[in-house]
This record gives sequence, C-alpha cells and structure tokens, in this order.
Amino acid sequence: MNKRLGFVGIIIEDRKKAAEEVNHLLSEHGDMVVARVGIPYKEKHCCVITLIVDTTTDELGALTGKLGTLEGVSVKSALTKA
Repeated sequence: MNKRLGFVGIIIEDRKKAAEEVNHLLSEHGDMVVARVGIPYKEKHCCVITLIVDTTTDELGALTGKLGTLEGVSVKSALTKA
C-alpha cells in the first residue's frame, strides 16, 4: 500500500481522564507521525493535538479508530488523494 501525507486532529475534553491513553496510542503508532503539536487550552479544560502523518489508509484507520473509542476524545483526519 502507498503511504500518503495527511493530518489528524484530536480534541481531548478531559486531559486528566484520557491524556495518558491517547499518548500511549500515539506512541504505539509513532512511526507514522512526522510532526506533533499539542496545546492545552486551560480556559476550556481541554487539549488539542494536531499530527502530520505519512501513512497508509489502513494504518491511519487503526489509529483513529482506537482514539475514537476513548471517552471524551474526538478525532478527525484526512489524507492526500494521491
């Protein structure tokens, strides 16, 4: 399968509840991550993480699927067409 460039946007609504599990999953799939930016937003009591990834659709689906099952975590992603 061809790898493609893309992004993953993650919102963690309760950092204390889900951050450890999110970081564990991101470490498991770290080979696909080109860049990561995490911003805690204290006023809203949440955290936003943006990833730039170079991966296949299957690998991306495995990561986002696992993230999406976590309580209080929202995830969106996109890959280039070619």
